Amino acid sequence: MKVRHLLFIAALAPLAACARENTAAAAAAPATPQASTAAPAAAKNAPEDKSDPRVALAAKIPGTKPEDLRATPVPGIYELTHGAEISYISADAGYVFAGDMYRVTDKGDFPNLSEQRRRDLRLQMLGAIPESQMLVYGPAKAAHTITVFTDIDCPWCQRLHSQMADYNKLGIRVRYMFYPRTGPDTESWEKAEAVWCAKDRKDAFTRAKAGDAKRLKSCAGSPVAREYKMGQDIGVTGTPGVVLDSGELVPGYLAPAQMLAHIRKSAAEDAAASAASN
Repeated sequence: MKVRHLLFIAALAPLAACARENTAAAAAAPATPQASTAAPAAAKNAPEDKSDPRVALAAKIPGTKPEDLRATPVPGIYELTHGAEISYISADAGYVFAGDMYRVTDKGDFPNLSEQRRRDLRLQMLGAIPESQMLVYGPAKAAHTITVFTDIDCPWCQRLHSQMADYNKLGIRVRYMFYPRTGPDTESWEKAEAVWCAKDRKDAFTRAKAGDAKRLKSCAGSPVAREYKMGQDIGVTGTPGVVLDSGELVPGYLAPAQMLAHIRKSAAEDAAASAASN
């Protein structure tokens, strides 16, 4: 059973190298009583009785709940999710597959079903967090909304914030969530908490991005730990980590015009993938 447990952990690990500066600190992120990062749809997927095959399958996988599993278009193969990370497992739990699943269509294209699912999961997780728990820049009815996992001390994050007016002019609304790369009990983490505790959070955030965080003080009850954990679950490995309104995760800075072009390209890809799956 121990070997089986290790195999499942390995299968669920992100395939890309992690750019976080302190992976040990990431594991030590303090628990928070605030809203869970679990997708709100999970409860709807919970099996109602033991006749559901996911119940027996989940019992064979340590730490797995039946609602973490979902049947795929391939008979006998189930999807297993951990945050927005996806792997696949056979119905008898004898085989685990790490990698993406593609559909072969009559049109000769190959929609990435795994990426479509990751996008849905990211949007579900973000949808569980009220915007009152974020720092939002731009009008509510903007053409596009991006969610940026940011580090106060990240130079590329600072550049993105310095161009906020340009993003907004292009119809891009920016929602910030904290992701101090160095992890808990570090200067960047303390700055993030202090920004949240400031009377005028937006002003404090802008000043901190410009290097002026001397007058800021932290307090209890900030969402930093929860947002950091959500960033990990979503798949953020560095900052800025940008989730588009399509659910795609962009791992880094894009200038305003580049961001708009990428948003449009991502939306077109998403529409094409949805059409191919119907």
